Amino acid sequence: MICFPNAKINIGLNVVKKRPDGYHNIETVFFPIPIKEALEVVHLENNTTPYTWSNSGITVDTPAENNICIKALNLIKQDHTLTPVQIHLHKQIPFGAGLGGGSADGACMLKLLNDFFKLNISSNDLKQYAVQLGADCPFFIDNHPALATGIGEILEPIELDLSGYHLALIKPDIHVSTPEAYAGIVPAHSATSLKEDIHRPIEEWKDCIKNDFEKSVFTKYPLIGELKEQLYQQGALYAAMSGSGSSVFGIFKEAPAMDAFQEHYCWVGEL
Repeated sequence: MICFPNAKINIGLNVVKKRPDGYHNIETVFFPIPIKEALEVVHLENNTTPYTWSNSGITVDTPAENNICIKALNLIKQDHTLTPVQIHLHKQIPFGAGLGGGSADGACMLKLLNDFFKLNISSNDLKQYAVQLGADCPFFIDNHPALATGIGEILEPIELDLSGYHLALIKPDIHVSTPEAYAGIVPAHSATSLKEDIHRPIEEWKDCIKNDFEKSVFTKYPLIGELKEQLYQQGALYAAMSGSGSSVFGIFKEAPAMDAFQEHYCWVGEL
């Protein structure tokens, strides 16, 4: 059985306050995008081991037991008896991009095992497993546009249809760690409501929908900010950094030419 984990972008990201547990409450809109990888599970005939793991495409350079797909498998096994499986991930979503690729893999692994073994785990219970893997993992269970609050795990579905628009995504060869990004943030409530602003015309988003990480990240990595400005120069209706970076995206009426970005990871597609 195979599924296709997809990436997401953050449209707006407000860091609201630091919590007593050291995490931060945020406000953001998660929006699924059609950059996908492939995750496959099949029965493993040799039952001397609970699973085998293999990877193609972008290398997942971590011990199997630390991989989020295996962590998802072990979570399900706490409550259900599973026979041995062979797992393969063909990875296409770049790491350290703010695109949620790892979180998508973990959430899709939960859903895949649920379907493969006919466990009948409800969507809400899958989300309870998912949040143990990562704050944004529950989003990928339903995989529909959502306003995310708390640390990203409190989801409110929203109506946001961007069909017909084109997305251009640029990922420079820069890694921005999440702790590094948060170190440059002074938490504060936004002057406007993202929940309301997201329903404005896209042409107005650049005046009201912000990513709080951009100021400090662009200061340390000017290239990321320059790429965002180049997307506007190409005619983007709205451009922003996704999450804590380092990818930036632009939303266009027509598919843009990407010749100026060819030295970086680039993706253009219809939403």
